[in-house]
Amino acid sequence: MPSDRGTKRKMQIIQHVTVMQVLTESSKDKLLTTFLEKKERLERECNQLYFQLKKHEKEPHQQEAIPQFQKAIDKRQEKIRQIDFQVEQLHILPLGSEMKETEVDALVEVKIGDKWDGKMQDNVIVVKDGTIVEIRQG
Repeated sequence: MPSDRGTKRKMQIIQHVTVMQVLTESSKDKLLTTFLEKKERLERECNQLYFQLKKHEKEPHQQEAIPQFQKAIDKRQEKIRQIDFQVEQLHILPLGSEMKETEVDALVEVKIGDKWDGKMQDNVIVVKDGTIVEIRQG
C-alpha cells in the first residue's frame, strides 16, 4: 500500500442537500401549481398501471407481473399522499416560513485529514423567489 505522506489524496463524494423554499405569495402559488401538476401526473400513471394490472389479471400466463404492477401503483400512491401533505402544509404555513421543496445531490470534496462528521452533516440551500439566499453547511 503506497504511503500518503507528502501527497494529499482527495476525492469527491455525492451528498444529499435539502432545498428549502421561503414562502412568499409568488412562491406559494408556484409551489401549489407544481404540487398539483405532479399529483395529476402520478394519478394518470396510477390509472394506466391499474389498467395494465386488470389486463394481466385476466390472462393466466401473465399472473407473475401482477405484484410488480401493484408495487408500482403503491409507490405512486405514497407519493400522492406526500404531495397532499405538502399542499396542506403550504396552506397552513405563514409567509416567510421555510418549506422543504426537494433534495438534490451535490459533489463534496473530501481529503485525508478532514473531519468526517463535519463533512457528512446536513447541508441546506435556502431559496426565495427563485434566488438562493442562504447556504447552510453542517
